[in-house]
Amino acid sequence: MAMCNDPHRSSSVACSFPDLQVSYGDTAGDTAHDDSSQDEGSRRPARIALPPQVPVWGTSFARLNMEETLRLAAQIIQLREPEYFITANLNYLMLTRRYPRLHEINERAAAVLADGFPIVVRSRMTPTPLPGRVTGADLVVRLAALAHHHAWRIYFLGGAPGVADAAARRLQRQYPGMQIAGRSAPPFRKISSAEHAAMLDEIRRAEPDILLVAFGQPKGEFWIYDHFRELGVPLSIQIGASFDFLVGTAKRAPLAMQRLNLEWLYRALSEPRRLGPRYLRNAMHLGFLLANDALNCLRGRRQRSVTR
Repeated sequence: MAMCNDPHRSSSVACSFPDLQVSYGDTAGDTAHDDSSQDEGSRRPARIALPPQVPVWGTSFARLNMEETLRLAAQIIQLREPEYFITANLNYLMLTRRYPRLHEINERAAAVLADGFPIVVRSRMTPTPLPGRVTGADLVVRLAALAHHHAWRIYFLGGAPGVADAAARRLQRQYPGMQIAGRSAPPFRKISSAEHAAMLDEIRRAEPDILLVAFGQPKGEFWIYDHFRELGVPLSIQIGASFDFLVGTAKRAPLAMQRLNLEWLYRALSEPRRLGPRYLRNAMHLGFLLANDALNCLRGRRQRSVTR
């Protein structure tokens, strides 16, 4: 971690940058925020109190651990107003830079969760770092347990043919009696307007409490944002390869590698042709972000030296 001298403190502290101030989402008692300029898709019921936000590399992450994330999910489902979570890793941050509309989607999310170790490490350069990763793969299992306890219904959408159904059955075996609202896997081609309308109607009629979407990044995030209000599902989440992890069509790293935060390396070595280029792009993007951090740090030091 780069260190800078702060003239207001007696010791060196981590560099702070303009985008690293902790902010807080709207709460029920916040009257300073004017929603009159927001469109319908960006409005949120005043009863939803958003968690503290920690901006990292241009994206505001919810300062939540897994248990706090589950409590927020439960609050959202009980209020019955459509919301969604984003699970963001380094690849997603790279895509956010490429597709500016993702900034709008992130800002409207009930929570952007840190599903990437570099994000957590970078947050430690802020006054209030993130407590740790909240991975989509772990979140799906914990949400299934929560749904089983509260008799909530889960809809499984996406993935390769048969994978969503297999993932649903896998979780139902783990939590007997867990209610499956439905499962659907659209074909890997451009579907017609009629097919898409039928899929939306099927989800609405199923009346799920939780919608798990496995369309891949950023297609899943775009799709959820475009349809979460008309679907009326209390909580929607794009969960990446979590269905594949559940059924074994993709394998998570051994627990030891997960604890060492080397899951990316395991996946790259497991599927080098498919994932190798992606992780190479991610590494290049990380290098860009770190170089930009170093440049901002040097600029900050120069500005402080001029003002002394």
